[in-house]
Order: sequence, then structure tokens, then C-alpha cells
Amino acid sequence: MTPSTLFITGTDTGVGKTIVTAALSIALARPAEESGTPTSVAVDKPVQTGAATGEPMDTDVVHALAPSCACSEGLRLQRPMAPVPAARLEGARLPSIHEQAARIRSIAEGFDHLLIEGAGGALVQLDDGGSTLVELAAALGGPSSFVVVCRSGLGTLNHTELTLEVLGHRGLHVAGVVIGSWPEDPDEIDRSNRRHLSRLGVRLLGAIPAGASRLEPALFRQRAPTWFDALP
Repeated sequence: MTPSTLFITGTDTGVGKTIVTAALSIALARPAEESGTPTSVAVDKPVQTGAATGEPMDTDVVHALAPSCACSEGLRLQRPMAPVPAARLEGARLPSIHEQAARIRSIAEGFDHLLIEGAGGALVQLDDGGSTLVELAAALGGPSSFVVVCRSGLGTLNHTELTLEVLGHRGLHVAGVVIGSWPEDPDEIDRSNRRHLSRLGVRLLGAIPAGASRLEPALFRQRAPTWFDALP
């Protein structure tokens, strides 16, 4: 069985991709109404950087919040920077995008859904050949869609529309946009941006409340499906 594949990318680094990935994996794994059987979800991070910071890595965070999902990662690098320069500073070899695709295919077989979290934005390079998440989608083959995670505040409209334009220009399907951190007390800019984001021609799938990552895992799993108005 070939899983349906979602690529989780961001308009920038630190916009909430990992928490969106965890929440989506929980929402997608809910039992189907007709069968009552949960669907299976695999989550992969092709290249993880920043291991030297001592902070939990993205796959660790997803596994803690969504332990029923199978989490994996490719290469783990120490420096908190883009994969290509991080690998060069460490003298590490980044697998080619086709090697990365082969690894992901080998672990994803048999799952209903596969979520792949990128590094930073859509055009961050993942190998020494200049390949990005866009080329990884092509190398994996099969049906896939992108979910774009964005901010709520000032600057988000330009960054989000640039990302959507790039993905559209490459002929890639965008399942929708998710606001990665929606403030408890949104101001006029936040509210105006949310209205604008809902009119971009792709679905605004939902918004993750600010501070969601600090919830107890059981409470996170309970609430996560309610943060989406629609699922990709």
C-alpha cells in the first residue's frame, strides 16, 4: 500500500511546522466513522539540524505528542542552521535526494498517511545537488500535497504568498495553509491577516493555539483535531 503523502513546509523557520505535524498526525489517525479503525500515520524528517543545542529534536517532539505515529528521521546534524552548510562544517555527507526518497519509501510502505516535515521553507536545500523538498516530492512519486505553515502577524502575507507562488509554479498541489501559532489575544493585524489568508485560493485548514506545545500530551491529543476546520 502506498500512503498518501503530505509535505509540511513553512514560510520561514520557527513558524510551528513541528507542532502542526504532530497535530495533523493525530487528526489524521482518528478512527474512520464507517469502520471505527484508526488509520496509520508515519512521520519523517529527512534532515534534522541543531542537535547540539540540547533541545528535543522535531521527531522527538512529534513522538512525545503523538506516540501512536511511527516517527523516523534521516541525517541528524549538530549545528542549528540549514542542512547544506551544517553538513559542510561537520564534514558530513548529505544523502542525495534520490537516496533520501528510497529510505523514506522503505519505511512508509503499509501506512495510510505519510507526513514529511521539511527544514525551514520550501526551497531550503536538502542535498549537495541543490535539491529541495520540491525535488523530494518528485523523487518519491505518487500523489502528494503540501501544507504551508505560516505566522499570524506582520509580514506573513508576503511570505505565505511567495511560498504558494513557488509551489504553484512548480506544479505542486497545496492542500492548504495552517497558522502555526494563533495568539490568545489576537490584535487587529492578526485578525486581518487571518481573513486575508482565508481568501488566497487555497484552504485555510486551521490555526494552532499559541502555547500548544506546552500542553500535557494527553490534552494535546484530545484537542488537536479541534484546531482544524478541514483536513488535507
